[in-house]
Amino acid sequence: MRRARSGAAAKPRGQKRSGASRAPAAAASAPGADRARRPAGQAGGGSRAAARQPSAKRRPQSSPRAQEAGAGEPPPEPPLPPPPPAAPSASELDLGEQRERWETFQKRQRLSFEGAAKLLLDTYEYQGLVKHTGGCHCGAVRFEVWASADLHIFDCNCSICKKKQNRHFIVPASRFKLLKGAESITTYTFNTHKAQHTFCKRCGVQSFYSPRSNPGGFGIAPHCLDEGTVRSVVVEEFNGSDWEKAMKEHKTIKSMSKE
Repeated sequence: MRRARSGAAAKPRGQKRSGASRAPAAAASAPGADRARRPAGQAGGGSRAAARQPSAKRRPQSSPRAQEAGAGEPPPEPPLPPPPPAAPSASELDLGEQRERWETFQKRQRLSFEGAAKLLLDTYEYQGLVKHTGGCHCGAVRFEVWASADLHIFDCNCSICKKKQNRHFIVPASRFKLLKGAESITTYTFNTHKAQHTFCKRCGVQSFYSPRSNPGGFGIAPHCLDEGTVRSVVVEEFNGSDWEKAMKEHKTIKSMSKE
């Protein structure tokens, strides 16, 4: 009995089941039927997938303020000003009959056209004045000043002028020129801080300063001038210890720094 069952149950290895062979064949032979069996919601899946694709992002429109700011870009640089015109030479000026005389004067004095013009203007504008030069002790500070050869000196007795013996004569700012030493100058102020007591940082000498009485001018120390240009000196005492009263009573000190 055991042999009969084993023989009946055994089948050839190469034989396939009929049901198993039909199912794949049907599925392979009818792809349209498989599409038809899809739910209605899956029909047109290709178009819906295309709709799901992200569209091109729209750029956010900038506000007027952002547009005015230029999105962080620097503002355009202003156009450069035109270069100044070149100074005319003597040959370009209409000197008339004075041309030969002018050119001879330049050569004799060894001056450029600008230097000769400056000498002429200084002589005319500062008629009756002389050019004094001076400076501090170490030579770091040098200046020139147009003033009379006969100097009117103020001897002030205020707290600071008394201690440093600040005798000075007053000139308008336009007649004073610092030739060198701006970087070597330091300034001391006190009280009202109107007077600018300038002095050399190296040697400590005050050769000029801006007085409280004449903020639009300079007070020049006559003892710091070079020799040869001072003809005479007149000294006037000024009661700086009672400054307000002395200023009211003085008739001419304020006008000494005016043109």
